[in-house]
Amino acid sequence: MKNIFFYTALTMIFTLSSCAQQEEEVGHNELSQAEKEEGWMLLWDGETFDGWRGYGMDHVPEAWTIEDEALKIQGSGAGEAGAMDGGDLIYDQQFQNFELKFEWKVSRGGNSGIFYLAQEIEDLPIWRSAPEYQILDNVNHVDAELGIDGNRKSASLYDLIPAKPQNSNPYGEWNSGRIIVYRGTVVHFQNGENVLEYHLWTPEWEEMIENSKFAGWEEFINAGGEDRKGYIGLQDHGDDVWFRNIKLRLRE
Repeated sequence: MKNIFFYTALTMIFTLSSCAQQEEEVGHNELSQAEKEEGWMLLWDGETFDGWRGYGMDHVPEAWTIEDEALKIQGSGAGEAGAMDGGDLIYDQQFQNFELKFEWKVSRGGNSGIFYLAQEIEDLPIWRSAPEYQILDNVNHVDAELGIDGNRKSASLYDLIPAKPQNSNPYGEWNSGRIIVYRGTVVHFQNGENVLEYHLWTPEWEEMIENSKFAGWEEFINAGGEDRKGYIGLQDHGDDVWFRNIKLRLRE
């Protein structure tokens, strides 16, 4: 019951502030005056790769490009991180309590994801330590029919909790997403609707992981590591995917 009241208050605060921001129109990859006053920061400036690098790298892989005011992963058709110079992209700063918002679109049959609280661990992929906000063409990618109860569809906590209602737009159209991470409470939004909530580092979290394909992955169970913070990452899954308006504000 305590979690329900906490979550309701949390959502009301964040939703009211988001509504205020919508009143002021700004260009892509820019902050409105209201956003500036509320402490939002741009994670991507729309023009350069400043602040970003490949996971486990000191540079940005060439498979990532800038196209039509969007950050794009060029599909290789070779599956996850299959491009010769591909790989997942991370913002080179770790965050603990935050609100992240972004827009995304996929090509036909496209698949990607947004990782958060990720650790950079040598010889381990990013998904070994990070929860994933799934990005998917639900109609044309086989992953939408796999998993359990739709937990591989867009905005789901990948392969763990389905996003409901499922309200994604078709491939080629932009979707908006939002992730709240606050003292272990995590909420996913898609196209303005709250689609799931869960709580990290609890007995319920550990039980859910133990009954999933992630069983035994200590890095995943302890997402965020000892300091309960980590990187935000964009996934290269071998398909064309675009991101823009990536913005974050800290929550203490």
